[in-house]
Amino acid sequence: MALKTDRLGLSATITAQGIGAPDYQTILSALTDYFRQIYGTDAYLEPDSKDGQMIAIMALAIHDANNMAITCYNSFSPSTAVGDALTRNVKINGIVRKPATNSTVDLQLSGTPGTTIVNGSVRDSNNVIWNLPASVTIATTGLVTVTATCAETGPIAAVSGSVNQINTPTRGWQTVTNLNAAATGSVAETDAELRLRQAQSVSLTALTTFDALDGAISNIAGVVGHKLYQNDSDDKDANGLPGHTISAVVQGGDANTIADVIRKKKSLGVGTFGNTTITLADSYGTPQAIRFSRPVPVPVYLSLELKALTGYTSPIAEKIKKALAAYINSLGIGNSVLLSRLYSPANLTTGQDSTDSQYYDILSLLAGKSEAALSSGNIAIGYNEFASCEADNITISVTA
Repeated sequence: MALKTDRLGLSATITAQGIGAPDYQTILSALTDYFRQIYGTDAYLEPDSKDGQMIAIMALAIHDANNMAITCYNSFSPSTAVGDALTRNVKINGIVRKPATNSTVDLQLSGTPGTTIVNGSVRDSNNVIWNLPASVTIATTGLVTVTATCAETGPIAAVSGSVNQINTPTRGWQTVTNLNAAATGSVAETDAELRLRQAQSVSLTALTTFDALDGAISNIAGVVGHKLYQNDSDDKDANGLPGHTISAVVQGGDANTIADVIRKKKSLGVGTFGNTTITLADSYGTPQAIRFSRPVPVPVYLSLELKALTGYTSPIAEKIKKALAAYINSLGIGNSVLLSRLYSPANLTTGQDSTDSQYYDILSLLAGKSEAALSSGNIAIGYNEFASCEADNITISVTA
């Protein structure tokens, strides 16, 4: 019997709606029909037959080739590319995927004006070493603010005032301290994070200087979080920003680089506001004080009372603590902790642990900024703060 077909129709095709391809079972059924057109309808092609297995291999080969074509097609768009393909795509926007980073901390050094510290380093209360820039010169005021980098990779934390030991003594260098907590390092940038930053980066050439500044800050190496505010009125706003000022709240990144980007991107006549001040010289050598904020962590404490139902076990409490801490730490800069929103992670509504919610009932949930100040109200977070919670900050009591 002659094969009756003009085309197989088994390959991937591109239409106005995008790329598509038949699924494996459709390909297998089509090849089976073609085989029977050639060798007869009585051909035995079940999975235990040699011919049936050969057809299955051919169908799988076509299916694999189609999937490769679809993957290749999708790799040309930042919204669908993954891994290395996405890394290559965003180079068009002049950005690169952020690798795993070290923690950084802004240090205030004091000493004799003009003292130069070469390849200096300091220690924190846990004896972790933080390296200063290659060369640091103490200003005429006897103070200088620099950004130190942790010698160890990963999310190394350092609370305010804990980085206070000189590790490489230098004549004229007297003290060191960190006024704000360190910006913890991070793992390599994920595809989702890179896609978001790629979308922000196109604002670098936006018509408004505010959008351009926001995009430029997000593109600074080491920045793990940021939020930009402006007050274009004549009076102080609810956040305390003076009139006609901007305030950038930036977590991570080199302080001098951040200040330089703000200086170059902000509009003329617009002031800056924040808890960190960096003095830079403009193209004419005139010193300019640029201010921005390092976000201040606000510790969050929780107390839950559960009624144990049939099937409840003690490990469930640890899962609840982990889910609550992860949710709070994901809120980001300037976002308050709303008590009603905590019930979702407390009930383990997502993930592989969601089935455990049937084993308990939440009788009460209290939150506060300290163990002694728990209440049933929301926790207000300032514009230059972020909520921070550890599992150890959460207590759970269970009643039968």
